[in-house]
Amino acid sequence: MTKWLLRSMTELSSRKWISRITGTFAQSSASRHFIPRFAKLYGISIEEAEKELAQYRSLNEFFTRRLKPGMRTIHNGTNALVSPVDALITGAGEIKAGTIVNVKGQDYTIEELLNGSPRTASYRNGYYMVLYLSPTDYHRIHVPVTGEVVEREHIKGKVYPVNDFGLRHMKRVLSRNERLITYIKHSCGEAAVVKVGAMNVSSIKYVQPMHESVEKGDELAFFEFGSTIVLVLEDNTFSPREGLQTGMKVKMGEYLGELCETEK
Repeated sequence: MTKWLLRSMTELSSRKWISRITGTFAQSSASRHFIPRFAKLYGISIEEAEKELAQYRSLNEFFTRRLKPGMRTIHNGTNALVSPVDALITGAGEIKAGTIVNVKGQDYTIEELLNGSPRTASYRNGYYMVLYLSPTDYHRIHVPVTGEVVEREHIKGKVYPVNDFGLRHMKRVLSRNERLITYIKHSCGEAAVVKVGAMNVSSIKYVQPMHESVEKGDELAFFEFGSTIVLVLEDNTFSPREGLQTGMKVKMGEYLGELCETEK
């Protein structure tokens, strides 16, 4: 029964009533008793957590935990793009004439992913990366590049699963689910950090206070019961590091590739 309850809160149902029930429970003080079993079930590295397990007041507070200082190294290259999260790369490649091709067998248009934003014109032949966070992963989202936040957009949507099953068998969930998009202007162009929600209503939250000037590695937002980040880079502004490919695990702050001068 315990294992079923824990999995039901993390396998990301598309039914909002389940989301509300499990979300409410996860934020309650009663849920704190499940933290040790949750950590064991998913093999979470509890030694990295900022606090001892007994200090977390709810399962949700543990799930959105910070790490001890020094647990992640932020690549310090001037034009480096770093991973904003601990995650599995489930898709990566060039955007071709406005289409993100073959993410688990499905294509997405940049227009639908970015909700028809006028900014899409700059990303039609850019680069994308899909980063999936499992229940095992650290769920805070960090800034992938130093720059200025030029726009934030909240797109209301569904709560379909974004795990392997959801990406393969449900219709274009990355562009149908709730999303928070942060556009960051950097020295070589612009990057869009698309945070895709899944299970709980209002499951993506910005870290407060929000800042316009941001540095690589700064906290940006966090997921309550996990999801996916889609990084989108403008045309001619990014070269992935050698060997970067789908199926790789990356850590927050890890070097993903080089930002470069936009072609004129």
